[in-house]
Amino acid sequence: MSTAATTAVPQGTGRRTTAVRRLLALGRAEAVLLLRNRTALFTALLLPLLLVFGLKNALHEQAKDNPGLDVDSLLVNGAVGMVLAFVVYYNLTAAYVARRGELVLKRLRTGEARDAEILAGTAVPSVGLALLMCTVISGVGASALDLAAPVNPLLMAAGLVLVVGTLMALAALSSAFTRTVESAGITTMPVLLLTQFGSGLFFPLEIMPDRLADACRLLPTTPAFQLLRLGWFGTDGSAAPTGFAGTWAAAAPHLLTGTAWLALAVWGAVRCFRWEPRR
Repeated sequence: MSTAATTAVPQGTGRRTTAVRRLLALGRAEAVLLLRNRTALFTALLLPLLLVFGLKNALHEQAKDNPGLDVDSLLVNGAVGMVLAFVVYYNLTAAYVARRGELVLKRLRTGEARDAEILAGTAVPSVGLALLMCTVISGVGASALDLAAPVNPLLMAAGLVLVVGTLMALAALSSAFTRTVESAGITTMPVLLLTQFGSGLFFPLEIMPDRLADACRLLPTTPAFQLLRLGWFGTDGSAAPTGFAGTWAAAAPHLLTGTAWLALAVWGAVRCFRWEPRR
């Protein structure tokens, strides 16, 4: 009796590989559309950088009235926040609305791709571009401003995951209330304003009145941005800088609040997202 040698393949491996291929295929198609859209490219590449110059001037003015304010760390953290807010949240909201209006999302649902794969595939170019810009800004900023190495890179990674995931879910949720791509500038304005002025980007939480600062710490994106700052500089502005071990205690409230907002945003997106235009 002869036997044939076979290679055991874990069950589900082929399915996962196919899912990854579908995700990358959707991402490549969306990247082509993004590169062809000059308005989207302007919003993604130039608008956040223009806002960074305004942020720099605002922080220097605030430093005059608040001696000891760490302008350099706030500038880098704020620049990263601006990029993530506009490139991920705003661009992705417009992309979901555009693909819905073109019936692309509806057609994709008739194929093999799952709903989560369709949404994630559409987000791949925006998220990838945002992460690339954040890497460049952080590298250039650290070099030009002679900033110290990150105190706790794990907290930075956690903050990045939380803010990207939350902004993706908020983009899907916002698209449900956005009829056209042109109106995305209006429907995304509340979240963008809260992110810029309430999450410690334009106005650091440590210079706000205590009650206002406590309220701002409960906003959707604030915990993630605080984790980014805490992971790099060892402080979120509420206490003196600390080392690797000390950052975990300070990070606990941000991790809990950020995770709760991520879960709530995902729940809202799943419940409200529209796959085809309203009739």
